[in-house]
Amino acid sequence: QVQLVESGGGMVQAGGSLRLACAASGRTFSRYNMGWFRQAPGKEREFVAALRWSVSTTYYADSVKGRFTISRDNAKNTVYLQMNNLKPEDTGVYYCAADSRYYGPNGEYDYWGQGTQVTVSS
Repeated sequence: QVQLVESGGGMVQAGGSLRLACAASGRTFSRYNMGWFRQAPGKEREFVAALRWSVSTTYYADSVKGRFTISRDNAKNTVYLQMNNLKPEDTGVYYCAADSRYYGPNGEYDYWGQGTQVTVSS
């Protein structure tokens, strides 16, 4: 079992930055693939970024490529999402997800956090 807790959300003006963190429980965190997703009001959840545990391969949605960076600190059982040059369309609830086998943009992760709100004003 893995429990995920997101933090770091908040309100920021367009062009600003935020760093989200996702703290995970579990001794084998380093062997989990991690993903970040977001959901805007009235819209479906969408993929943001993913990180494969074995070779640290990253994968980003086109809408965030070049602005967001996913990383992990296995010693702290934490995965991060650094978000730069934020835009109003980045507004939403951001969720982290973990899975020991799946890696990619589909929501086929076994474990999910409760989400953290990000609001970007214009």
